[in-house]
Amino acid sequence: MGKKNGLISKGRYELKFRGTECLNCGHILDISDKYCPNCSQANSTKKLVLKDFFDEFFSSLINYDSKLLKTLYSLLLRPGSITKDYVLGKRVTYTNPFRFLLSLAFLYFLMFSYNNSFSSWDKAAKSLEGGPNNSNPFSFDMSTGKISADNAEIQKQAEKALLKLDSLGAKNAEVVQTMEQLDSLGVFEANIQEIERDSLMLADPRGYFQTIKHGSGVNGLSSKMEFFSNMIRHDGLESFDDSMEKYGVDNTLNNKMAFNFSSSLLKVIRQPGSFINATLSKLPFVIFFFLPIFAVFISLVYIRKKYTYTDHLIFSFHNQSLLFILLLLSLIIDTIFDTSTAGIFLLVFGIYLYKAMRKFYGQGRFKTILKYLFLNTVFTILALFAVIMLLTGSVFTY
Repeated sequence: MGKKNGLISKGRYELKFRGTECLNCGHILDISDKYCPNCSQANSTKKLVLKDFFDEFFSSLINYDSKLLKTLYSLLLRPGSITKDYVLGKRVTYTNPFRFLLSLAFLYFLMFSYNNSFSSWDKAAKSLEGGPNNSNPFSFDMSTGKISADNAEIQKQAEKALLKLDSLGAKNAEVVQTMEQLDSLGVFEANIQEIERDSLMLADPRGYFQTIKHGSGVNGLSSKMEFFSNMIRHDGLESFDDSMEKYGVDNTLNNKMAFNFSSSLLKVIRQPGSFINATLSKLPFVIFFFLPIFAVFISLVYIRKKYTYTDHLIFSFHNQSLLFILLLLSLIIDTIFDTSTAGIFLLVFGIYLYKAMRKFYGQGRFKTILKYLFLNTVFTILALFAVIMLLTGSVFTY
């Protein structure tokens, strides 16, 4: 049989190795079929040799994924054209917009987390926590049962107070009276009530919790959070199970929430840099909940257009993908040259977005500018709301 132009391929895909029946599923094939239309297996009867693997490997490196290259080309140089082609049916030419955006989001935030400078925040927080400005006039060591203070006279009076606490069995009312004696030294002034509560907690944690265990609402939750914070910082409390065993805390949802909130807040205070990194790692997931909501506003603005909600969503996916590409380029340049180019790339994205709207929706400059300003305002408001919700949620789950 003669060779025909357009049907010849190298290696095991040459015509002389073509079969008339798929070796995988048995589907009847034509000699011109390079792949089986039923199961997509290559139509070749040639025995595999190492040379075939090397030929296909280097061929794929040279040609790479044409879909990816065409997608990148259209995104960078043809604003709005890729979305227009995609909704008109030219989908095999480009990568899936949802999968492409997801990949870019993960890649960006992985690089951002790896190259960030937030680790210095943890060191700064650690030094501040141990600084003299953050220490109390006296401290109570639960393991030794001793009180230490910055002033010798305060130390002496504090030790007397501790002896009295022991003799009284650390009853709440008498503890308060004893702490008021320390207040007569003029050390605590306006902080006496706070230090009294802290001392009550440390002297008799189990007894103190019994006085607040039935608290409900915001005040009740706040009191329990204060209790757990003190126990975590001063008594080495590590888990909620430990609090049940040591202090008789009931296994209730309210108590668990108070403990988790307290533990998370302390971690945020002690490790703000790690908290920022952990929060940023969740942003890719937030984006995929955020963009579908934003697409609703786009569909309302262009309600007279023939496009469906899904078309508007694809438009959002493509533009967000371009934003991640620009931010990745900015991050690479900043890392190499130790500079800051994010503002420049965001300006480029703003110009690109305007051109994409003009190309895809086909409206005049004036209408496009008005809708551009309105949609960007909505986007900013939604983005701020999403970031606030993410930060708030992260504080209590970190």
